[in-house]
Amino acid sequence: MTDVFSHPSYDNHEQVLFVSDEESGLKGIIGIHSTALGPAAGGCRMYPYMSTEDALKDVLRLSRGMTMKNSATGIPVGGGKCVIIGDPNSPQKEARLRAMARHVQRLGGSYWTAIDVGVSAEDADTMAEECDYIFARASQFETDFPPAKFTSTGGFHGVRAATTFLRGSDDMTGLRVAVQGVGQTGADLIAQMSARGADIVATDVNKEALARMVSDFGVTAVAPNEIYAQDVDVFAPCAMGGILNDDTLPQLKCKAIAGLANNQLETPAHGQRLLDMGIAYAPDFIVNGGGITACAMPIFTTFNKQDGLKRVEAIYDVTLDILQRSMAEGTPSELLAEKIAMGRIAQAKAA
Repeated sequence: MTDVFSHPSYDNHEQVLFVSDEESGLKGIIGIHSTALGPAAGGCRMYPYMSTEDALKDVLRLSRGMTMKNSATGIPVGGGKCVIIGDPNSPQKEARLRAMARHVQRLGGSYWTAIDVGVSAEDADTMAEECDYIFARASQFETDFPPAKFTSTGGFHGVRAATTFLRGSDDMTGLRVAVQGVGQTGADLIAQMSARGADIVATDVNKEALARMVSDFGVTAVAPNEIYAQDVDVFAPCAMGGILNDDTLPQLKCKAIAGLANNQLETPAHGQRLLDMGIAYAPDFIVNGGGITACAMPIFTTFNKQDGLKRVEAIYDVTLDILQRSMAEGTPSELLAEKIAMGRIAQAKAA
């Protein structure tokens, strides 16, 4: 396996911890990228990675992405992430979550974790039985407005910004959107866009989940490998990362990209290529910042739903400003967003 310090995705991370638990079979990694703005915060992902190398790449990229996201959204927390190598449908899931929670507890509050792929808000409540540093728990929110709703709502405001950038108005009537991934957040994003009159084509490897979108919202279903070539206004990636790459970019027919997946660009060079292609790219760590913006409030203040929603709505203005500046300056939007984030971190370190 590649040495961590020479790994292409290593970015002066403060800590990278490989953790295990013999009884539960836990094998996981905790990545703390930065605590310059406050305790690192980022979800716990459970996924059946093909190798430890794949898990390491993911946790390094995701934890750095959390630093960018948390800083750019203006909340006083740093960036971190943890991953568990394993099937979230395994009978050992609960035991492995508890074991990971105990490892997080040993960090004494320098890192807080929460929900992510394969880990639900109910799972977060289970982890909280072992650890004091768990947020986005089901018990902290109203049953009809779970933590993931803040994430999808932020995504909706990101698509609103892309719509205004393209049309001069956030009117989504007849807006053509391609959604990749119809899990909890992707499905709710579809619901919100459909209510505003958007025409949606979608895909997912889960055929049953995709069929529900067809039945409930009249979306057009396509095969996973066909989603990139759809002739749409906005492409909304809401599944795994690294999907904007050398293979997929030549297929794109969209005018803008705004979605909820993390680390959508395989490399920074792909952001420049999108700019050269005339495709507006809303940085993923801005668009998908709604969940952390609202749900991390218990780390630094008292949670209030309305205050949380106001924080999430601000994603619209930030995204639109970055898209407009990117076009005016000829600079990839990802770089502009990172400059905002790194500027706040530099100020915090100076102080």
